[in-house]
Amino acid sequence: MNSNWIILLLFLLPVAAISGWMAARSSYSGSGKGRHRQLPPEYFKGLNYVLNEQPDKAIEIFVKMLEVDSETIETHLALGSLFRRRGEVDRAIRIHQNLIARPTLDTEYKTQALLELGLDYMKLGILDRAEGLFSELVAADSTSVQAYTHLLDIYQQERDWDKAIATARKLESISSRDLHPVMAQYYCELADFELNAHNNSNAISHLKRALNLDPKCVHASLMEAELAMKASDYQDAIMACRRIEKQDPEYLPEVVTWMHDCYANLKTPEKYREYLTEILGSYGGITPLLCLTDEIAEAEGEEAAIRFLSDELHKRPTVRGVDHLIKYAILRTEGGLHENLSTIKELTTRLLEDRSVYKCRVCGFGARKLHWQCPGCKNWNSVKPVQGVHGE
Repeated sequence: MNSNWIILLLFLLPVAAISGWMAARSSYSGSGKGRHRQLPPEYFKGLNYVLNEQPDKAIEIFVKMLEVDSETIETHLALGSLFRRRGEVDRAIRIHQNLIARPTLDTEYKTQALLELGLDYMKLGILDRAEGLFSELVAADSTSVQAYTHLLDIYQQERDWDKAIATARKLESISSRDLHPVMAQYYCELADFELNAHNNSNAISHLKRALNLDPKCVHASLMEAELAMKASDYQDAIMACRRIEKQDPEYLPEVVTWMHDCYANLKTPEKYREYLTEILGSYGGITPLLCLTDEIAEAEGEEAAIRFLSDELHKRPTVRGVDHLIKYAILRTEGGLHENLSTIKELTTRLLEDRSVYKCRVCGFGARKLHWQCPGCKNWNSVKPVQGVHGE
């Protein structure tokens, strides 16, 4: 017998034993007959199916043995949940459908069974059936936080942002959760859809709604800046980029090179250097440091750039900083030293190629590109540029 069924057997033995004892107690209480409590024959029949690894028949026996009442309903629900967690969702569905089919089932327990059945279908990816069940629940009880929460999850998976917004508003009204930052992300997703359809005016409207809901929505500011740059509205792009300093300065690396393009097109490159010096002094970060190093190299020469970057790296060394410093040093060397530095440069480049650029602050998911919703834990606004010696 494999380990899975050993665990199942350990779970079902006490369940069946308790049920048999309850049945015996109920049958013989108050009577002078039948003093010897016996487990029903179905119990041993079910055990035989387990031992012979016939799980479907065993489950059918044990489920029938458990009379659905206020004392055993929790056992049914626990058994169904156990199967779903173990990936045996078809068996969980059978148990939950069996519960729902009982006409005498209390309304509270029927609601729990419907919720569990909806989760079974979600586990299988049958989202339309899950949505139908959760919609049925909210129609019967408009204050069902669990049902609205699961519906919201479904609409996010289906990328149905209009329904997600409507559901989030309802969920927010019946719970203590602040879903404004999440709804702002939904509006950004709608804006992205409109941009792909070349409806820029609709996209801008969605971005305005996002910022009204969440003034700290970096996603909306980045999209506004990109739209402004495409329209050659460089002053507006600069305003959107600078807004990020107050929203969340950890995302500043995303706009540093955009700011270079904006100031270059406005023919004010000196302002770009002022900008880099300002944010480097206020927030730090390797990206503005390297960009400022390049500006110094262009204006004052490579020797000045090497001195500047070397001094900064003494304060806070990073792999990207060392890689950049070696790049400049190679240009000024030859012979054996040049070859040695080139070898080191290959190593630092490989280190940078293999690393995650972004990391979720909730689950630790690493990525090479920015995700506004973490692919791992599904939280919004939790994936940010990596900090420390291997990051910013």
